[in-house]
Amino acid sequence: MTNSIYSFSAEPLGTGSPVSLERYAGKVLLVVNTASECGFTPQYAGLQKLYDEYAPRGLAVLGFPCNQFGKQEPGDAAQIGGFCEKNYGVTFPMFNKIDVKGANAHPLYRWLTDEAPGILGLAAIKWNFTKFLVDREGNVVKRYAPATKPEAIAADIEKLL
Repeated sequence: MTNSIYSFSAEPLGTGSPVSLERYAGKVLLVVNTASECGFTPQYAGLQKLYDEYAPRGLAVLGFPCNQFGKQEPGDAAQIGGFCEKNYGVTFPMFNKIDVKGANAHPLYRWLTDEAPGILGLAAIKWNFTKFLVDREGNVVKRYAPATKPEAIAADIEKLL
């Protein structure tokens, strides 16, 4: 049984080499499944603002592109990275495209959804920009719906920093 986020690894955007999420040990994490062609895509700006404001105090935002919802992340790693940087100035860590639900869901997302089921106890991710807040010990503290704007999470981040 996995008891923290540090048990997982993921591939940074544009690489095929997984890195352990243990590199984020001791940080507060905001883990988000993202997409470039979604109605919630402008949340990249709010996520970057949180990262800019709180990274010096120990926050890391981790973006995981996913194409499972309306095929709203069709690009390859170079296209995703270029889009995020050009349109939203994204500098927080982004990872290679993954599945966040179903038989091929990344193990990290299986764990996140088990740790913090959604409304009515349903674990599956329902759409892009579902967010998970993780404390400095690697435990999931809270799950946020796609419609929750990043700035609405700031108070919860403050409590963990």
